[in-house]
Amino acid sequence: MHSYEKDGILTLEDLVIPTKKQLEKGVAFIECIQEIPCNPCVDSCPVGAISMKNINAPPIVDYDKCIACGQCIGICPGLAIFLIKTKGDKVFITLQYEFLPIPIVGNKVKALNRKGEVVDTAIVKRIAKKDKTFIITIEANKDFAMEIRNIRV
Repeated sequence: MHSYEKDGILTLEDLVIPTKKQLEKGVAFIECIQEIPCNPCVDSCPVGAISMKNINAPPIVDYDKCIACGQCIGICPGLAIFLIKTKGDKVFITLQYEFLPIPIVGNKVKALNRKGEVVDTAIVKRIAKKDKTFIITIEANKDFAMEIRNIRV
């Protein structure tokens, strides 16, 4: 039994982690383990970097093929896709955000891990909107690249 089956929280052992080189290029990182019929991320990828073994299988990202365009982020109904790019000692994480208030570019926000615990302070670098969902890019310490999964304004 996986630990997330007990507490609902994914660990890095549950996921396929990109290499350092792939993170420097930037990749879509999917934390979807649900075996349900859902594939908008597959259809949204312009280069075919996201695939599924079947309609009920979790999506898989070919990190070498991914161009980090972010088309899959806003389309995911499960808020399970993140764009991660490292540069120097910083990480840029793009995520869906569906809470109020909406931060402002330049704001400092609390960066949260999968448990909702504060792990760093991040700076809001970009805000976009897809339908009714905000897509926010933050800059944080690279050490938390594989931990930060949400923010608190």
